[in-house]
Order: sequence, then structure tokens, then C-alpha cells
Amino acid sequence: MIAPLSPNSVSSDSLVSAGLGEIDLNAARIILDKALTGADDGEIFFETRESESLVFDDGRLKASAYNADQGFGFRVVAGQTIGFANSAELSLSALERASEAAVLAKTGISVDTAIVAANPRRSNQSRYKAVDPLSEMAFAEKIALLQAIDAYARDKNPNVVQVSASLAAEKRAITILRGQGEVYHDYRPLIRISISVSVEAGGKRESASSGGGGRYSLFEITSPEHWQAQVDEALRQALVNLDATPAPTGEMDVVLGNGWPGVLLHEAVGHGLEGDFNRKGTSAFSGKMGQQVAAKGVTVVDDGTITDARGSLNIDDEGTPTSCTTLIEDGILVGYMHDRLSARQMGVEATGNGRRQSYAHQPLPRMTNTFMRAGNDTRADMIASTKRGIYAANFSGGQVDITNGKFVFQCTEAYLIEDGKVTRPVKGASLIGDGPAAMRQIEMIGNDFAFDPGVGTCGKAGQSVPVGIGQPSLKIKGLTVGGTG
Repeated sequence: MIAPLSPNSVSSDSLVSAGLGEIDLNAARIILDKALTGADDGEIFFETRESESLVFDDGRLKASAYNADQGFGFRVVAGQTIGFANSAELSLSALERASEAAVLAKTGISVDTAIVAANPRRSNQSRYKAVDPLSEMAFAEKIALLQAIDAYARDKNPNVVQVSASLAAEKRAITILRGQGEVYHDYRPLIRISISVSVEAGGKRESASSGGGGRYSLFEITSPEHWQAQVDEALRQALVNLDATPAPTGEMDVVLGNGWPGVLLHEAVGHGLEGDFNRKGTSAFSGKMGQQVAAKGVTVVDDGTITDARGSLNIDDEGTPTSCTTLIEDGILVGYMHDRLSARQMGVEATGNGRRQSYAHQPLPRMTNTFMRAGNDTRADMIASTKRGIYAANFSGGQVDITNGKFVFQCTEAYLIEDGKVTRPVKGASLIGDGPAAMRQIEMIGNDFAFDPGVGTCGKAGQSVPVGIGQPSLKIKGLTVGGTG
């Protein structure tokens, strides 16, 4: 494992304990400094990770998995050329070989290679004084918890025909070695509970899910008051959809719920505000700094410093402290999210958004916790002011084209609004539009801001990282609704 190291406080005899022995940080630093001579940037990113997941489905334990991994990523950046190598072998010889591959960046040759250990070993020992979500509960206790969830859901309603519940936990320890002797360390716990309920009545079957998590103790999501609320929410949504009729189609006003519906903001706007897309000029927001890109009153921020939140980090994966970065303020584009590369090439400071899935991946500008700040309107007033439209309370996934912001999102819980009143649930509704236009069409911003419960995972360039999402209720004028009715 990698021993805990404080930023800029490593003594000359500090060692990184590894599954294959010990790496002398001074020797590693010499290798890195040599590789960075004549380069613009780079680092060695060491990581150890342990994870566990359990899935209880249809009354039995369906799957359980435990994984442990360790390794490093070695990166050298020269201009826009990146040399990157990674290895699961923690040794000086592996660092030397990685260095030889990474320094090709200085010749203008971009490389990305993996060095595979001949006989890699794994270390499962924890050396960190922080919450350990993997060992807080015995395996039998976790099984008993999942059984209790299953029994509670089935006892709650006779129409319940299937229940699926899962627990997932991980702990990551990272050490980042940079040029000029900089060393940074972070320890990252992460937990999640997911519950899905299927109901059947009158020949119809519907399913819904709920869950939550964050960077805290497993006990905070395994208390009865927490998981019972998740079961109740999944059951409520499933029962609503049993009574739903096909959604109408056409252009109409849409009222979005608070919390998780912020996934539309995350996908249709957030990715377009990441620095690499704007550095390359491929975002719908490229070249629009200082311009009005959203309705007045719209303020969007990315904040990696929120206590316990799923997307929060003490430092990003380049060693930059995370921050609260305002992206859109009162409708004006004022900032992008940057890693060190995009910040340097755009002449600004890094915002602490350089993130990577693991040591085997390069850092990219990524969101942490991205949300829209609250306004002064009420959801009731939004609905009352809508002649005919859709109230989209919950979403599943969607598809977005970053270059133009065009999106399609599926609603998992939606209702028809007629003459200022919610009249009936509808199913099969999808929202179609483009992010920049949707931001300009916001008419009302709610006073009921909420974060999602801690379930978001964001994909980009083949990498997945945990994120937070949030927003107040919103009224957007003139979105296209796709449906089956």
C-alpha cells in the first residue's frame, strides 16, 4: 500500500510501501525530475484501491465481489503532446521503464502504454486513520441488511413482485509525486446503496429505483430510517407508473423537479463547460466567455469541496486543491472547469477538476458536484402558470452531443399539466432540445434547491468517476416532448 504523505512534507528517507516491496521516494523523484527536464508538466500518480459489492435479488444473494488493485501512472506533458505509461508493478525498475515511454512526449510523439507486471501481487492492508467502509460491518451483517430490505419492500405492498438491493463500498489511497519535490496525498472512501422495486397489477408491471451514498461511513446509509425511505421512494414511483398513461408529444412547457433532474444540467451544459472541449473549440460554449448564455437568474457552479458529497475531493488527481468554481453567473458565462493542461493552454489557473478513473488513466477536466443555485419561485407557481405541459419529476439516462448541446432524456416519473394543475401520470416521455437553448428558455427558478441522493457516475473518454448533481425546480418554455401517446 502507499503510506500516507502530507503535501510538501516528505523527508529524504520517506518510503512508499508497496505490494512488491518499497519505492524510495527520493529515487522516484530523481526519475521524475529527469523525465520532466524540458517538459511542461507531469507527475507520478500512485494508487491503491479496495472495493466490495453485494447484490441481493429476488430473495437471494445473487453476487458478491471483492477487488484490490494498485499501481502508478507516469505522465509527461510537452506542449499538447502527452506521454503516459502505467503499471501494476510498484518498483523502481517499472518507474524507469515507464519514464522511457513517457519522455517520448518531448519528441512530439504521443504515447499511452501499459507496463504489465510479470507477477503482480496485491496488498489489502489499510494504513489510514479514516473511515473504512469495507470493514465497518461483517459480511453476515451486510447479508442480513439486504434480506431486511427485501422483506420490508414485500411486506409494504402486496403488488411487489421483485426486489433488488445492492451495497457497494470502496476506499482509495493516492499519492501524487510532482516535480521539485511536491508530494500530495488523499484517502477517499465511497459508499452507495441501490434499491429497485417491481410491482404488478392488472396485467401491468412497472419498476423504479432509489438509492444514496457519499464519502462517509457505511452506517449512515444502513440505518433503518435511511434504507426504508429509499424503499418507500422506489415503491412510490413504481406504483405511480402503474397508473400512468402514454405521454403526449409536441412542443410544450416543462417543469423539472429538484435534485436528481439536475442530470440534464450536468449532461447538456456541464460537459460543455469542461476546459478541454473549449480549448479545442468543440463545445457549444466555446468562445462565449462573458456572453449571455442562459436566462437571467441562472447561476451554475461546480464545487468539489462539499462535505461528504459523492463528487467531492480534497485534491484532484493532479494534486490541485478542489474549489467552488462559478461557471455561469446570472446567465453570463464566467468560467470553465480546468485541469492543469487546459488551464495552462488557456492562460488561466487550474480549478481542481483534473480527474482520472484510476492510475491506468490520464487526468481530464471533469465535473465534481455541479449544480444550479436556487431562485425565488415555487414549484406550485410554476405548475399554476402552465397551460399545458409536463412535470418531469425524475429522469433516467440521456444522450448529449457536446459540440452543439443537443440532448434526449428519458423521464422515469412524469405528469401531465393541464390548465395549471397536475392531472395524471404519464410514461414514455422524453425531453428533446439543446442545452444552450434550454438554459435561455428558463422562465422560473425554484426556491427548493436539492442535491441528488449521491448516486451519480459520469462517463467521459472511456473513464467513469463519481459526481454530485443538483438543482432547484425549473420551468423551461417550449421544450420538445417525445412520447407514445
